[in-house]
Amino acid sequence: MIPIAIAPYLIGGAVSAALVIAAGGGWAIARRRRVNRIETPEEAADAAHAQLRDFAVAGAVVGADGLGALAIADDGRVAAVKRIGKRIAVREVTWRTVRATQEGILVETGDRAIGAVMLARVDVLDIRRLAPSVRV
Repeated sequence: MIPIAIAPYLIGGAVSAALVIAAGGGWAIARRRRVNRIETPEEAADAAHAQLRDFAVAGAVVGADGLGALAIADDGRVAAVKRIGKRIAVREVTWRTVRATQEGILVETGDRAIGAVMLARVDVLDIRRLAPSVRV
């Protein structure tokens, strides 16, 4: 039998341990569910420059949700940038695969690993500002 003076400390310790375990589990779940985003156009430009050969980035634009981006080179080439888990995937695409929709710009890469890249709330004027000399 547990002495009466010790019982409140045991109950308090058990409750505290349960709270610590619950908080740790909640933190782990929240961390796993966090969506990784492409935060800035510079991040997309750096990824395109690093992964594509001779791709001198003139500018980049990121969708409002941060899941997709478009990078444009000095010579008019274009690259689709997409966050896949913790890494950023980059594929060079042709201008024909870039099209405007009501939701934003859609790039159909034709690559099964990357899929279609959506730039939410980006319009044709944003693309024109990046590449004024390129015919879209």
